[in-house]
Amino acid sequence: MTSAAHGILAGYDGSPGSERALRWAAREARSRGAVLTICHAAPPGYVSAAPGGDEAPDGAQRAGDPSLARALRFARDIMGPGMVRPLLATGPAARVLCEHSPDADMVVVGARGCGGLPGSLLGSVGQQVAAHARGRVIVVRGHWQQAGAYAPGRVVVGADGSPASRAAIAFAVDEAALRAVPLLALCALADAPGSLGGAGRMEETVGQDLARWEKEYPEVTIVWQVTPGQPRTALLDAASQAQLLVVGARGRGGVKGMLLGSVSQVLLNHASCPVGVVHPR
Repeated sequence: MTSAAHGILAGYDGSPGSERALRWAAREARSRGAVLTICHAAPPGYVSAAPGGDEAPDGAQRAGDPSLARALRFARDIMGPGMVRPLLATGPAARVLCEHSPDADMVVVGARGCGGLPGSLLGSVGQQVAAHARGRVIVVRGHWQQAGAYAPGRVVVGADGSPASRAAIAFAVDEAALRAVPLLALCALADAPGSLGGAGRMEETVGQDLARWEKEYPEVTIVWQVTPGQPRTALLDAASQAQLLVVGARGRGGVKGMLLGSVSQVLLNHASCPVGVVHPR
């Protein structure tokens, strides 16, 4: 599978949230046969190393980052030494990840890192990366491990016929195929255009979008659910039985000019599983 230069780009700062994000990213990269790049950003003057190869763990230790060296060893145990790379950078973590996002298949971050405020549901890095990074962003929160009797859940995607929704469906159906699970596409009519027949046109558009992917991915069972209510309510309910929830950065109901819609923000703060936010490239 062709992969971008950074492959799966995971932000890491040694916090429990970034540890969970790293585990998710390593599994994703292994499933896709992609490179895993572990990004550690430090304040200016703290670290000056550049991306390295075989000597990266020692380089990370010399730069004062034993936690990064530990993360590299963990990831290489899962994926093999040739598939994991470090990215040591200076500056704010969100800015570094956003700057490198065009060269990544997706960016993966934890819901909260070392700098998160106690009690906050989503840290500033997760919020900024979800809003400003290019392409696909995964914020790892809630459940996702296949442990004990836990049955792997389906992938859920919000669908409203917008360009961002189409990009989200393309990613979600690929994830469902990768994980061999069904895809649930939720279409909430509360965000339909207010003009006469707007809800019907939105249903028709979403149906056409999904029909295309049913032909391209015949191995994926795609279930389409239409609800008259609010998308945030329907998607939060569906997340309780999902292993991944995917939405576009902004849907039909978003305010023009906003980088992240209100539905995406609610899901990033409250969903009970990892959330994927997709920006059309």
